[in-house]
Amino acid sequence: MKPNLFTCFLLALTSLCIYAQNPDYTKLDSLLNSLEANNRFMGSLALSQNGKLLYTKAIGYAAMAPEKKPTVATKYRIGSITKMFTSALVFKAIENDKLKLDETIETYFPEIENADKITIGNLLNHRSGIFNFTSREDYKEWDTQAKTRDELVQIIAKGGSIFDPNSKAEYSNSNYVLLTFILEDTFGIPYSELVRRKIIEPIGLRNTYVGGKTDITKNEAYSFSYSEGWQKMSETDLSIPLGAGAIVSTPSDLTIFIDALFKGQLISQESLSTMRTISDNYGMGIFQVPFYDKIGFGHNGGIDGFTSVLAYFPEDYLAVALASNGTRYSNNDIIIAALSSYYGKPFEIPTFKTIPITSEDLDPYLGVYSSLQIPLKITITKDKNTLIGQATGQPSFPMEAVERDVFEFKPAGVRLEFDPVENSMTLKQGGGVFKYSKE
Repeated sequence: MKPNLFTCFLLALTSLCIYAQNPDYTKLDSLLNSLEANNRFMGSLALSQNGKLLYTKAIGYAAMAPEKKPTVATKYRIGSITKMFTSALVFKAIENDKLKLDETIETYFPEIENADKITIGNLLNHRSGIFNFTSREDYKEWDTQAKTRDELVQIIAKGGSIFDPNSKAEYSNSNYVLLTFILEDTFGIPYSELVRRKIIEPIGLRNTYVGGKTDITKNEAYSFSYSEGWQKMSETDLSIPLGAGAIVSTPSDLTIFIDALFKGQLISQESLSTMRTISDNYGMGIFQVPFYDKIGFGHNGGIDGFTSVLAYFPEDYLAVALASNGTRYSNNDIIIAALSSYYGKPFEIPTFKTIPITSEDLDPYLGVYSSLQIPLKITITKDKNTLIGQATGQPSFPMEAVERDVFEFKPAGVRLEFDPVENSMTLKQGGGVFKYSKE
């Protein structure tokens, strides 16, 4: 549910013009087949135009013991894409004169610091200053345990404020958990019912709902991490993320949702215009998504081993959605491939070449590296014969040896090139090149 240095919602941006010309999805099929064959990605992808499904495919496994293959109707936890649903519900309440964007939240949460200054709008566009409770050091110690409303509000309140309301923007799941409770108070029904009555039923979603414990008999997928094979991950109890990340869905349903949102079937065009107004890189439950000269809108998500992406390009009524329950490859690159297939642009199918390496081979690379270009230090350690990187304040990431002295973390497009003689390292990511020296 939280963005970091090595996961960004950025596609491609150039000055070139692009147009759809007889889309051919054969190469996209080849990419997904290669990802599956090399244990790089498990999940589902969908592409639709003007509400018509153009392409959908599911690969990998929904479960491992016993093995169960996914279908295009297999449901995945979508993490923070849930925030788009929550934002739409808030704008519905505003249109019904039940809430106001400039309304402060002290009547709902007097225990929250600066509650008399924080507005509904500040919660929506992450300008509240409320500490992100999923960043607590102990979060992973209790995220599998159910929490009540009172417990969550107290946890959020204890985090305090990290900046003055509306002075800047910083992503915080706390904002959308609090919005969940405000919506429940406003409408007098649980969040799950609100989603069903106000969104799911009106636009005919068949495989979308607020989730609970994963049930593979309902065609829901488990999530996995990769360590010498796919390993099942623990599950966040969905009483915790609520309107910040508790919905399960399919990519096909997600394309229906975002198409309906942009066509005014859920909220008015005036509300949508406010929702998609970007300030300090944040809209109100939505981000901008560039692809060449196109500007789209959407959100990404991550919870446990699930990751997801949803984007819409209004000029072409084009929607693309991805949901994964296990990945060792960049979701961004898969989305780029899907959009490139539609617009007739080139993209590459990787070879996934690696070289064998021993634990002793990794020793020259170990240490703490710093750069004069960016403030983040990177600590390099090892786990048996796997090199591990960790940037300041970020989760660790395992890397594969692809050439002598060169390692990659493909899910985030990270490439580290070492020079053991000079005790230096070059980080390449997203077109950036950063020089590091060992301390």
